[in-house]
Amino acid sequence: MMARVFFALALVLFAAGFARDRFDAWVTATVLPPLAVETSVEVLDRHGDLLRAYTVADGRWRLAVDPGAVDPLFFRMLVAYEDKRFFSHAGVDPLAVLRAAWQAIGQGRIVSGASTLTMQTARLLEDGPTGTGAGKLRQIRVALALERRLGKDEILALYLDRAPYGGNIEGIGAATRAWFGKPPGRLTPAEAALLVALPQSPELRRPDRHPEAARVARARVLARAEAAGVIGAEAARAALGEALPGVRRDMPLLAAHLADRLRRENPGAGLHMTTLDAGLQARLETLAAQAVRDDGEGALSIAILVADHASGEVRASVGSAGYATDARAGFVDMTTALRSPGSTLKPLVYALAFDEGLAHPQTMIDDRPMRFGGYAPENFDGAYRGPVTVTEALQLSLNIPVVALTAELGPARLMAALARAGAAPVLPGAAAPGLAVALGGIGITPRDLTALYAGLARGGAAVALRERAGEAGAAAGRIVSPEAAWQVGHILAGMPPPPNAARQRLAYKTGTSYGHRDTWAVGFDGRHVVTVWMGRPDGTPVPGAFGADMAAPVLFEAFARVKPALDPLPPPPPGTLLVSTSALPLPLREFRSRNAVFAAADTPELAFPPDGALVETAGASLAVRIEGGRPPFTLLANGTPVLVATRARTPSLPLGPGHVTLSVIDAEGRAARAQVELR
Repeated sequence: MMARVFFALALVLFAAGFARDRFDAWVTATVLPPLAVETSVEVLDRHGDLLRAYTVADGRWRLAVDPGAVDPLFFRMLVAYEDKRFFSHAGVDPLAVLRAAWQAIGQGRIVSGASTLTMQTARLLEDGPTGTGAGKLRQIRVALALERRLGKDEILALYLDRAPYGGNIEGIGAATRAWFGKPPGRLTPAEAALLVALPQSPELRRPDRHPEAARVARARVLARAEAAGVIGAEAARAALGEALPGVRRDMPLLAAHLADRLRRENPGAGLHMTTLDAGLQARLETLAAQAVRDDGEGALSIAILVADHASGEVRASVGSAGYATDARAGFVDMTTALRSPGSTLKPLVYALAFDEGLAHPQTMIDDRPMRFGGYAPENFDGAYRGPVTVTEALQLSLNIPVVALTAELGPARLMAALARAGAAPVLPGAAAPGLAVALGGIGITPRDLTALYAGLARGGAAVALRERAGEAGAAAGRIVSPEAAWQVGHILAGMPPPPNAARQRLAYKTGTSYGHRDTWAVGFDGRHVVTVWMGRPDGTPVPGAFGADMAAPVLFEAFARVKPALDPLPPPPPGTLLVSTSALPLPLREFRSRNAVFAAADTPELAFPPDGALVETAGASLAVRIEGGRPPFTLLANGTPVLVATRARTPSLPLGPGHVTLSVIDAEGRAARAQVELR
């Protein structure tokens, strides 16, 4: 049957010579199939390396490829094997048709094919039948029309985009990724030969499933390439011994969360160029997975952001420990999730206070129990240090001093500064900002926190972060003065590194939100800023988790993966006041809050239970809260000591039901009492 088909095709070609006008009209009237084909959406890093790609609508991988980016060796092998007269024929090779027809007639079977690369391209464009006379005639007609309307390079480009390479892989761009894990720019002779052979029988020659068939087909291509002078005999022998790919590789899946976001923001774009660095992104994704590996419950997640604070370009964006639907909710991008920042906003408060002339790094400030109206903050460890310098207060992350400064500034000033930094904090229930904002009483994203610290690192000038290459950043305003920003950075650079971390001078701050729900570490050197968040995406507590213990070591590890050595921090601006406490102007030597009442000057107070309270204990111990006074404390129930010389301000007392007179006596002998009923 096929022999008759080839003979008929030969007659058609010869007959065409006698009816050229009608033949030309027939070709000219050809309706071509659509030449454009959907290709995978690609997200590239700043060097053009692939971060992530998406399958097309029918589930195929089909990466767009510029023919100029393909190794020329592949083209030479392709033409030598498939269509050696490709650049001279008009779509159909008459000599090949006659040869195939003559061989088929003589032997009663098909010995060789006559399909040109243009005809194969026509078949791929229409995905039409190849084993029927009508199908072959249609391919010839389309091939002739293609040659009249397109150049040879354009026809090759169509072939490159559509050739099948096994499974759902189409086009050489996807093929080299799937089989060799690299783009098509540099191929070995063995790799190029396999890619030439695969499209002829993509499923039966798949090297991962049918290695012997793939090896035979590759050898056939190499032999013809050697005969055509495309490669030498020695290169052909070496290629025959090269191992075949044993597995099909996955497509790159780097910065998956960011890629999803960029695609949502611009759904019509087929190519997204980013500012990221694929190598750094891969290293930090590995670090993120390692950081949560020892989490027994498997619910811990992580976010890591790296930005160049000189340009605002994001270099890496890790949204979770793994892009998967699992106990860690890895599909949730934590770089854009609203979380409580804990103590990480304290440097901004101090910088604002420096600008307002309220304090200087060497100003003495009280760390003792205070009340601000109805708000009585406590330090995280429940202890108080008395008078300390502002530098010590920030390095020790004390709560009372920073709230005292916020009370003087006004929480609205803090919120305005965050807005100038490019952040969009959210208050619980859209409430008015209160003093608790300074201690993390707002929601903020790791990305916005990165922008804030980038601004501090850049001398107080706001930095507009961006992930899209070539995107112009927003006009930068000023968060704080260069002097205030440098002073805060200098204080943070004096923080000791975590145990076992490199002894490098990194300006950084840690934070832990209320209930141990969020742990943070944010730091910068002279060029980069890095943010690390760790916690559970659903907001449940992580008992015993602290930013200094959990996130800070990851921060230092992240910087080690960014570059071999830190960039030095800048020198102080000319207007910076560098003096000791005693050399400060008198108003700056000691800070006194106008809005606070020093509870320590009064007698201790039983904040809970209050006098006259009825408390349901259900047989459990009574939790007591002491405010004011000076530890250690002695607690009595109906005049009998229950707890002696405790420094705890929230002790538990084993008391039975009934009416009880509770008393607390501090180290100065000052006392408070409350009469309560326990049930």
